[in-house]
Amino acid sequence: MIVDFHTHTYPDKIASKTLELLVSRSKTKPASDGTLAGLQHSMAQSGVDISVVLPVVTAPHQVERINTVAKTVTAQFTGSGVWSFGGIHPGNDNYKEILNGIKSAGLKGIKLHPDYQDAMFNDIRYKRIISYATELGLVVVVHAGVDIGLPSVTHCTPDMVCEVLDEVQPERLVLAHMGGWNLWDEVLAKLCGRNVYMDTAFSYGEIAWLSGAEHRWKLASEEMFLKLIRAHGADRIVFGTDSPWTDQKRAIKDIQALPLSDEDKKKILGENALQLLGLPDAE
Repeated sequence: MIVDFHTHTYPDKIASKTLELLVSRSKTKPASDGTLAGLQHSMAQSGVDISVVLPVVTAPHQVERINTVAKTVTAQFTGSGVWSFGGIHPGNDNYKEILNGIKSAGLKGIKLHPDYQDAMFNDIRYKRIISYATELGLVVVVHAGVDIGLPSVTHCTPDMVCEVLDEVQPERLVLAHMGGWNLWDEVLAKLCGRNVYMDTAFSYGEIAWLSGAEHRWKLASEEMFLKLIRAHGADRIVFGTDSPWTDQKRAIKDIQALPLSDEDKKKILGENALQLLGLPDAE
């Protein structure tokens, strides 16, 4: 069972324009068209059994529409293999009402993106959201580290994460991009071993366009990637691709080729995610 814990899709009507905007901003090259159908095609080609879609709310008024779509996607899970999290914005004063709605709809968690939501991760509004989400048993996924499209200010650093962990003590917090994209030395020193999960999305492997001279950004080396896994423990690492921004099939091969035990690879590629999601196949 392979679970991709970190994917994105966009409504068919705006998927092309959304990808164009993000590509121009970050000089990325998507591996699929960014639609739900495109993700399902990628899953079929790569052998991914379940994909978790993480919607990003960039303005408070978007919450109702985005969560309506999330509920519709998740209602079709049995046939599609795609599960969507809900979305919320720190500017939503009625955050408890929104989180209660997400929980009652059967969604398993929420996605936060401090860079696109223009708030620091240790903002009291995030702490309140994470605290109540924890009470409800929801998973919280947050973009951590530098965002390749908005690199001028990093809104979620390891120090901010430590503050949230100390004050809020969340049970199911997942730090995307191995704890902090392009801040892996800090992650290793400050976050490995803490009570938090990390996903592998866009953090390691072969991405041809990223090796070009126009990019100053680099993914983690195999040495660093393995250090992070071993220091943090394979029990708290979940596989993610950031699809459509990396290819699911290639990302699976990259994990499978690592010098890790078969048991650890199974945990990373699916077992840990199933346990977080509370799905039957976790047993």
